[in-house]
Amino acid sequence: MEARTTEVLAHSRYGPPGDVLAWEEWALPDPGPGEVLVGLLAAAVHPSDLGMIGGQYARLRDLPAVGGREGVGEVLLRGEGVDSAWEGAVVRLPDDLGAWRQRAVVPVDELELLPPDLDPGQLALAGINPPTALCLLREFVDLHPGEWIVQNAGNSGVGLALIQLARAQGLRTVSLVRREELREPLRALGADEVLLDHPEAAEEIREIAGDAPPRLALNSVGGDSLRPLLRSLATGGTLVTFGGMSGEKVRFPTRELIFHDLRLRGFWLDLWKRTRGADAFAALLAETYGALRVDRLRLPVEAVYPLRDYRQALAHNARGRLGKILFTDGGGL
Repeated sequence: MEARTTEVLAHSRYGPPGDVLAWEEWALPDPGPGEVLVGLLAAAVHPSDLGMIGGQYARLRDLPAVGGREGVGEVLLRGEGVDSAWEGAVVRLPDDLGAWRQRAVVPVDELELLPPDLDPGQLALAGINPPTALCLLREFVDLHPGEWIVQNAGNSGVGLALIQLARAQGLRTVSLVRREELREPLRALGADEVLLDHPEAAEEIREIAGDAPPRLALNSVGGDSLRPLLRSLATGGTLVTFGGMSGEKVRFPTRELIFHDLRLRGFWLDLWKRTRGADAFAALLAETYGALRVDRLRLPVEAVYPLRDYRQALAHNARGRLGKILFTDGGGL
């Protein structure tokens, strides 16, 4: 039998993705007992993917490694002992596998069966950002319908999911963005208010919220973008940081912390999953799929690229955009 191979987007050292990623051909074994061959349908490009490749993420893979944390595929071939129900099934690839590959042989007990009625492109974006948004809405402040939440990077993957999931819960959002042209698209997705991110934005936020300022602020940018979030919070409010996209140092205004009794927290979904367990995370995923099914949640896709065109895809990802970049194996979605 002719040896099977697959093409992958991999790196043998840590560094800037454009410098260290390479399009390579790797050997691919036939599926053994309890294993299946999976073909890629769609894989996301996330900031954490780039952080892992750059060696800056909290959890790094052994090298050489295939890039990409989140992807979905179709079962193409079953190994011995695998039930026929897996044939043609849509599955989520394991987080540690590396999703930026055309094919993979995976044990079935490491795969999550996905709803066949949902779009693969949406499913490829459903496993990290929407569960993060749900946790941010529930883990830190006991929010009630009608309350305001403020976030920066409202056009990020988590930000877009949070706008829609908060609206479904009767919560109101103020989202800070850095480009004027993003304001109307975010409102179309359900954002109550969209403001430009600038040092005096706190005054605008407090004017919008009136006598009920936000008790929860969400930060994925860092740097100076944190300051208007803190200054807009109610006394006793909580600011949760779950990203640092700007790469800038955060300088906390001591006056706000002391005189307004503010709380600073952090959140990382990977740690939450390890702490809460598989069943709790499965419940978040089920809720996400339900929201997608009834159109309470839509995860915008900016563009879709074949894996082989990764340089163009990563260049597009670095530009101003609304929605995620997806990879396919070359056959489209």
